[in-house]
Amino acid sequence: MGRATVADIKGRDFSELDKEAKENTENTNKGSNTNKNRNTTTSDSRGRKNRRRQKKTMVVHPVQRLFDACKDVFAHAGTGFVPPPDKIEQLSALLDDIKPVDVGLSPRMSFFSPQAARRAPTITYLHIHECEKFSMGIFCLPPSGVLPLHNHPGMTVFSKLLFGTMHIKSYDWAVGAPSNASAVAEPSQTAQCSEVRLAKVKVDSNLTAPCKTSILYPADGGNMHCFTAVTACAVLDVLGPPYSDAEGRHCTYYLAYPFTKFSGDEQVSIPDEEKDNYAWLQERDKPDDLVVKGALYTGPVIREN
Repeated sequence: MGRATVADIKGRDFSELDKEAKENTENTNKGSNTNKNRNTTTSDSRGRKNRRRQKKTMVVHPVQRLFDACKDVFAHAGTGFVPPPDKIEQLSALLDDIKPVDVGLSPRMSFFSPQAARRAPTITYLHIHECEKFSMGIFCLPPSGVLPLHNHPGMTVFSKLLFGTMHIKSYDWAVGAPSNASAVAEPSQTAQCSEVRLAKVKVDSNLTAPCKTSILYPADGGNMHCFTAVTACAVLDVLGPPYSDAEGRHCTYYLAYPFTKFSGDEQVSIPDEEKDNYAWLQERDKPDDLVVKGALYTGPVIREN
């Protein structure tokens, strides 16, 4: 079973994008400094007054507030870390208030244009920030775009739908169920599905913006989910901690099978009326038709210090 890294989900050029963003910022700053050097008519005292005036009128942007909060909330994040309830409420409230314009997005951007039906639509990922404690980024999905069923091992994830309508189907591992289907599968099925594990459906519905932030936890809340764009849509994700192959937080993709595909026995006793709420999940390689391209985030610049 191949395992996809965070780079596989989001595209492999984020280090290059970061470098490009930094170079663009440095070039902008150089140009600004050149202009400042040319203008020598302003006295030092007047400059100090202007700086004091700017400090008094400076407004902290919503994305900066979110970044600052993440630094605090995830300061001690590691695999399995779950923020305390008051911190979860704090981050949720900040995300609830963020609008597309706050991150430089508009539904009219090319990311969201309908694409040819002969292939799976390309998804765009806008990288905002990533460190060893948390990451911030935006998935841009055109109509019918799909982020296949995948997990978030040992991670707490906040997802804010910025605009559009998205279908979400999510699962948690069923508590007390066999770890794989070999204990419950018919003999003819065991060989091909020995790595199938029972999961319970957590969410299976459409979500339309504006709406509250969705939260999933290391073992609850729909840790494995699939996103399907009903209309063009964008999702701002905060992950704490982020994916890390080095620390064992691999992104794994899954196939989902109906509960009735396998014959159960006494080990899995589920009433008939509840069987639709369960599925067998099987690990798979990253889907060949999944294309996620990285693009430069053009929203407000975050001050990291």
